[in-house]
Amino acid sequence: MKFTKMHGIGNDYVYVNCFQEQVADPGRTAVFVSDRHFGIGSDGLILIKPSDKADFTMEMYNADGSQGAMCGNGIRCVAKYVYDYGLTDQTDISIETKSGIKYLHLTVEQGKVAFVKVDMGAPILEPGKIPVISQKDRVVDEPVTVDGKNYHMTAVSMGNPHTIVYVEDVKGMKIEEIGPGFENHPCFPDRVNTEFVRIIDRHTAEMRVWERGSGETLACGTGACAVAVASILNGYTEDEVTVKLLGGDLKIEWDQKANRVYMTGPATVVFDGEIILPEESSGISSKS
Repeated sequence: MKFTKMHGIGNDYVYVNCFQEQVADPGRTAVFVSDRHFGIGSDGLILIKPSDKADFTMEMYNADGSQGAMCGNGIRCVAKYVYDYGLTDQTDISIETKSGIKYLHLTVEQGKVAFVKVDMGAPILEPGKIPVISQKDRVVDEPVTVDGKNYHMTAVSMGNPHTIVYVEDVKGMKIEEIGPGFENHPCFPDRVNTEFVRIIDRHTAEMRVWERGSGETLACGTGACAVAVASILNGYTEDEVTVKLLGGDLKIEWDQKANRVYMTGPATVVFDGEIILPEESSGISSKS
């Protein structure tokens, strides 16, 4: 299987051009290629496919093999791939995802995509659609007890569920101990991605993320969008926010009049390769 490894500010996936390749068992393949010791090493697998509704389809799988709905960093990399590898010559494209069609504008420098602005659509705040179990119209600064400790959370969906928790020390927190409790909390029927956030000023926030199915990652684009929306809802920031993630910065804008969230950030090719996928009963072998 031929592939390209790419990352959006450190959120790395293995990308497969399904105009040329076929992946029979994407979930199992995602588990294999994501392994950082025996596979390629990534946060998951993203398949680039044809679409009868948009220019392209993005189909994503987490490192544990579960299918995801949307990945903000991943979709920027899809946009870079289809332009840089000659699948399109357009700088305004549409990509079909499980959470709807997304529209992207590509900034090209010296023939290659440098930055991508994504119209991430409207944030979902209704609890039943996120989903999060709540009797309220919105879950904003609501108390929650996780592993015996009390927190306050704000729930937002950007096509996938997020809960945002504000903390005083993002860098020093033990996210590997706290994250799983949120991910698997019974108030989140589909599990949840959790962003731990510190507000720096009215235009800047820093975050770490625990992603469902993948654990801590260096960046999460939908998570950064959810952080911006949550921070605006809580009155902590203005409508344009620079969100600082472990892998780099994303610029997020929530146009409340149009109710659209826009994300701008880079996308990077790491390398191209080819890997032999293991058969059901065989060992592992690869080449790159």
